Amino acid sequence: MYKAVIGLEVHCELETKSKNFSASPNEFTETPNINVSTVDLGLPGILPIPNKEAVRKALKTAMALHCTNPDEVLFDRKNYFYPDLPKGYQITQVTKPMGRNGYLDIMVNGHKKRVFIHQLHLEEDTASLEHFSNYSLIDYNRSGIPLIEIVTEPCIESADEAVAFLEDLRDVFLFLGVSEAKSNYGQMRCDVNISLMKDTDTELGTKVEMKNINAFTSVRDAIEYEIKRQTELLEKGEKVVQETRRIAEDGKTYAMREKVDAVDYKYFVEPNIPPVPLTKEYYEELRSSIPELKLERYEKYINQYGLSEYDAGVLSSKKDISDYFEEVLSYGSDISLTVNFVTSAILSTIKKLEISIHELFITPKMLSGVIEKVKNKDISLDHGKKILYQAIEKETDPNELISKQNLHQINDKEQLLTLICEVMDENEEQVRQYVEEGNTYVYNFFIGKVMQKSNRQANPNMSLEIIKEELERRKNNG
Repeated sequence: MYKAVIGLEVHCELETKSKNFSASPNEFTETPNINVSTVDLGLPGILPIPNKEAVRKALKTAMALHCTNPDEVLFDRKNYFYPDLPKGYQITQVTKPMGRNGYLDIMVNGHKKRVFIHQLHLEEDTASLEHFSNYSLIDYNRSGIPLIEIVTEPCIESADEAVAFLEDLRDVFLFLGVSEAKSNYGQMRCDVNISLMKDTDTELGTKVEMKNINAFTSVRDAIEYEIKRQTELLEKGEKVVQETRRIAEDGKTYAMREKVDAVDYKYFVEPNIPPVPLTKEYYEELRSSIPELKLERYEKYINQYGLSEYDAGVLSSKKDISDYFEEVLSYGSDISLTVNFVTSAILSTIKKLEISIHELFITPKMLSGVIEKVKNKDISLDHGKKILYQAIEKETDPNELISKQNLHQINDKEQLLTLICEVMDENEEQVRQYVEEGNTYVYNFFIGKVMQKSNRQANPNMSLEIIKEELERRKNNG
């Protein structure tokens, strides 16, 4: 029986105004070859200038992944023929990458696993090629875009773990704000390295690489197919060839070329970019800008706030949702009520309106005011949510609506008893069904009538208790 040993090389384009070594715009466009300059085209005499923001975001990501960081920014030249880089080489990092020896904790099927990061380095992206039957077209818009490559150790053991790592890594990019990481734009891509070995083996098996996979479902398909393909080869006594393969639409992988080793890249320090020292103060400022990430928030919501795993998962899944939730809490709002309002009224509204939470009219402070009124029993939970919907529609502070419409919850027992007696006198048949037949379903009937008669201002819990008492009193009095 064989076990899989998987390593990933994840490429992510950074979100910056310009490219990594030129002033050309870094923006997605479907019009080819308009975001280019002499640097991107590798014309004679050009000199690359590193993008300060790209360096900052690469280092920030490396720090968030618990990597050790360099004492200076240093670039290397990778001398390997790139048909999609006009210089014929790539500016990258190998001597002093932005990060080494890090890790990312991920959740896989309800269990935590630590995936170790070998290194994170900053480089330039290549141009994009489009192949036809007898010619190819090249678009240099992507050439030179700042690209980070994150190389894991061969510590991933299944397709589930690989996909979970990629999903959680994408969340890291999004929480840090370093990239939109849109795979359909080619902003996040992945190379998969996989080999098989027996439990008794002391050395890894022959590695096969699968290049440029930009969909998580394709990563799963490629890994599962390769495990099956390599297992069949080894069981027949055949050898696995070290090669580069591609995943096709049929879910199978096909050979492209033999895989080269790192020695074939002929690295040396990039002579056109002098090293730039990195100070302790710069790193401290960078560290202070790193927010809590998804897993940290998830665990905090469960361990500190006492949330269920489901609610913690919903509220930590996106940074903007999590930030909104925590800002509501910062006003002293009740945690349980805040979870209820955000996971129901707020999230359902932004989904229905197809907007982001930043575009929602209800601010955290407004929502906190409504929650406070529900907690103090000035209004009911149900009424609070209805007021929110009205406030969104009218773009009016919900707390102003509550005051203007005099919607405070009725908590006075005598006032509620009067309402309930009126309702029962108007619905004698339902009273008879309880008195003579003992049908308790009339409880809900009378609650509905009381809420209707009070314009939904009656305290529902108090009303239910009074309804039970009054029905029992009428039953005993005949």
